[in-house]
Amino acid sequence: MTELLSTAQMRAIEAAAINAGGITGRALMEHAGQGVVDAICAAWPDLGDGSQAVVLCGPGNNGGDGYVVARLLAALGWGVAVFATGPAQTPDSVVQQNLWVSGGGSVRPLSQVDWPDMRAADVVVDAVFGIGLRRDIAPGIWGSLIMAQESGARLVAVDILSGICGDSGRIRAEGGYLDHPAALTVTFQRPKLGHMLADGAALSGALRVVDLGLDAEIDALLRGPDADSVVDAASASASWLGKMAGHKFSHGHALVLSGPPGQGGAARLAARGALRVGAGLVTLGCPPDAVAEHAAQLTAIMIRPIGTADDLRATLSDPRITALCLGPGLGVPQAHDLLAQLIGQPKGPQRHVVLDADALTALSQAPDLFAKLHDSCVLTPHGGEFARLFPDLAARLSAPAGEGAAYSKVDATRDAARRSGCTVLFKGADTVIAAPSGACVINAAVRADAAPWLATAGAGDVLAGMIAGLLARGFGPFAAAQNAAWLHAQAARSFGPGLIAEDLPEELPKVFRALGM
Repeated sequence: MTELLSTAQMRAIEAAAINAGGITGRALMEHAGQGVVDAICAAWPDLGDGSQAVVLCGPGNNGGDGYVVARLLAALGWGVAVFATGPAQTPDSVVQQNLWVSGGGSVRPLSQVDWPDMRAADVVVDAVFGIGLRRDIAPGIWGSLIMAQESGARLVAVDILSGICGDSGRIRAEGGYLDHPAALTVTFQRPKLGHMLADGAALSGALRVVDLGLDAEIDALLRGPDADSVVDAASASASWLGKMAGHKFSHGHALVLSGPPGQGGAARLAARGALRVGAGLVTLGCPPDAVAEHAAQLTAIMIRPIGTADDLRATLSDPRITALCLGPGLGVPQAHDLLAQLIGQPKGPQRHVVLDADALTALSQAPDLFAKLHDSCVLTPHGGEFARLFPDLAARLSAPAGEGAAYSKVDATRDAARRSGCTVLFKGADTVIAAPSGACVINAAVRADAAPWLATAGAGDVLAGMIAGLLARGFGPFAAAQNAAWLHAQAARSFGPGLIAEDLPEELPKVFRALGM
């Protein structure tokens, strides 16, 4: 897996390396600046001696990186103009500013940057705030950033586009906006949370990660008591997902519950997703008057009449049913009644269960049932469903950030998982999955991994079924949710334009083969 670091974690890793005596802050800054220049040269080999750059520097270490970039580009024969918010304010950035000036470079106030400067530049380097931004930025600086975005020059962000919170990906300016992505973002050692979340994911452009030689410090973090605080990028592997031996019951039996006639398409999509992801058997349970509709369209998926809570109780007497999917196309009243039977009983086994769509709406209306959620459940809300289930968390997520790190989708999902006592998969291009323990992964379908064709009716139903299929196979709730999210996005990318929900299960074999299965 790839770790996605918070601002505090990155700062702590750098401090640990410096305190251990293995490297100095100035050396880290030199490595970072060289990495940015190398990334610029690799991205645009047509640029070089005689090209023009504008470098925007802030007062902190991000600005220090900018002065290194300016000095190194000038040494390559570039024409470089540096604009700064003011004097450098950290010891290492003061050194770098002085090196730039003593070498013949000049520093003009950021307030003096104008359109001719920007339009004459081949590259604009944004080293104003980076990941250290913890407040809304001043209007004057905001205007310079907008000018940099709209100048037509190649915009290069050092660590992260200034104005974006490095922990949440949120824009840090009340009433401000950024609507042009960086052409290139160069960050250090590992991607940051803000590169994968919210506006930061959309505005980072191509992302390049420069190794600063801090892997030992990251390993120490991952072995330490705060290991669960580290967020990973979701992934999957053939060793996790392959079938090596056994018979159909060795790989579990998933039960998907469906609603009344005419509303069964969502459940059929979920059932197909569960079967394609490898569940040994899948049964679709539906009201008796919907059996004929499903039978006309399903072959490998079994059908069982389940119209009442008593029917469900009788079905669950079969211990070979190892996971359920409840919600897609079910109807809210039916979902409430079946939920009461499934999780509302004081005794009985806690089967793995995915709660999606109408089941989430029913939960939001029944605090007594919400209180009985357990750690074998997976909730799969989109933004609206999340707001109904966790209105206070959704309000914090949409409120102005204020001082300090902005409340993020990672924070909200972790808080929701702790409160509910179960795994929560908060959907979106920046899907976040969290367990009650605090373990968390992000499946970011952004940049080269973008999957815009998932914006189609029924895609979420397939995802719910895929999670249920992996639960049936024996995956734990957190592992099932993250693997399913990754496979779901990969299937969409594999199919490409024109995707509809029915295509997703049928694309999974190609994804599995690409994994080496």
